[in-house]
Amino acid sequence: MKNKVKRIAAIKEIISTTEVGSQEELLQSLARAGFELTQGTLSRDMKQLKVVKTTNSSGMYVYKLPAQQELGEEVIKTRTTQDSVLVSLDFSSNIVVIHTRPGYASSMAYEIDVQANDVILGTVAGDDTIIAVKREELSQQDVIDALSRFIPSLKK
Repeated sequence: MKNKVKRIAAIKEIISTTEVGSQEELLQSLARAGFELTQGTLSRDMKQLKVVKTTNSSGMYVYKLPAQQELGEEVIKTRTTQDSVLVSLDFSSNIVVIHTRPGYASSMAYEIDVQANDVILGTVAGDDTIIAVKREELSQQDVIDALSRFIPSLKK
C-alpha cells in the first residue's frame, strides 16, 4: 500500500509539473523516478485520480488533474493554500467533519487520504465538506497532529 501511495503522489507530481501527452510518456517518467508498473496499473491510478486529457495553450492534448482543469495553473499544492481553505474541524465519536471554502473539499480530502492515512481510514468529500473516519484507537489530538503536518493552522 505504501508503494501505491508513493506512486500516486509521483503521478500527481509529474502531471502537475510537466506536460504529459500519453500514458507511455507518463510510464517513462515514472520509470525514471524508480516506479515499475504496467499500463493497466497506470490506467487504474489515473482513473482514481480522475485525470483528464485536455488541450494546453499550444493546442496539444495533455493530462491534467481535476484541480488543474478547473483552476488552470493555480493548482492547490502549497501548505499556505491548504491552510487558507480550512474553515472548521469538528468531531463526533470516530467521525471528523471538516468544512472548507467552497470547491476545495475534494482536493483537501485527497491530501488527507495520502498524507494522514495512518490516522484516517478514509474520506468522503462534497463541495465544501469532508467526512473522515478516524481509527478508533486514536484520539482527536492524534488526528489534529496528523492533519497539522500539512494544515499548519491546526497546530495549537
